[in-house]
Amino acid sequence: MLSCLLEKAKEREGLLHLCCRKLRIFAMPMQNIKTILKMVRLDSVQDLEVNCTWKLSTLGKFALHLGQMRNLRRLLVSHIHMSSCASREKEEWVSQFTSQFLSLHHLQELYLDSISFLEGRLNHMLRCLKSPLETLSITNCLLSELDLKHLSQSPTICQLKDLGLSGVNLTSVSMRSLQVLLDVCGLVVVDPQFSAILPALSRCSQLTTFSFCGNPISMAVLENLLCHTIGLSKLSHVLYPAPLESYEDVRGTLHPGRLAYLHAKLKRMLRESGRPSMVWFSANPCPHCGDRTFYNPEPILCSCYMPV
Repeated sequence: MLSCLLEKAKEREGLLHLCCRKLRIFAMPMQNIKTILKMVRLDSVQDLEVNCTWKLSTLGKFALHLGQMRNLRRLLVSHIHMSSCASREKEEWVSQFTSQFLSLHHLQELYLDSISFLEGRLNHMLRCLKSPLETLSITNCLLSELDLKHLSQSPTICQLKDLGLSGVNLTSVSMRSLQVLLDVCGLVVVDPQFSAILPALSRCSQLTTFSFCGNPISMAVLENLLCHTIGLSKLSHVLYPAPLESYEDVRGTLHPGRLAYLHAKLKRMLRESGRPSMVWFSANPCPHCGDRTFYNPEPILCSCYMPV
């Protein structure tokens, strides 16, 4: 069906354009992508996913098409790698991509996964966003402390309903922060950097879901997170990683008893704060099979933890 439509559009090039509400771009030559985009009314696209392993320069070339999708509401971009071009050229490609957000006045959901150029440049993108987001997901990326500061101060997060920061690695740690980093079970705790975004979270009055699995966090920071978010009346679900204190060894083996105790402590704090219905789930991959452990509200463990 689609191939027939594309063929007709190609035959009537310049006369017939396809309206396309959802557009998914997977691995294919850029020339083919450009050919297809010429047949599409780009201002009809409301949902765009770019699931390609692209170099930054390729994303920069595609960006000009992105800017024409003026009615875009949801954007997902994944697996963009820094190329070996000169620094000045890299910044030009980044600017060409981020500047397109100036045209996206209706953007509500933004998903960025495995984007190599975000570190130190998040502010450039945030400043180009023209309206507050409802969903922001930054996963498997490097961010600096300055990025977190800009994120916490950005007006684009004031109406967030969903925020995901799974697998985010923090870099450019200050000497002051290094002095307070903890080493628990052989894992470096990035509590100071995570704590930097808590004031921003407390202002996200529309937030309904918050997920930050994949980040090594201590119980003290989880308790601090609860204190900062307890006043968010619409926040109902928090998906958090098992605190570092619940691991048995450096291999990431979970101690179910410790995790159950810490989870019960959080639930007790919720009850005492008058928010017993706020659901907090713990999700962590088993180091042996990769399955996750959930609490709903009792632990749902993988078979590796079951007695033989």
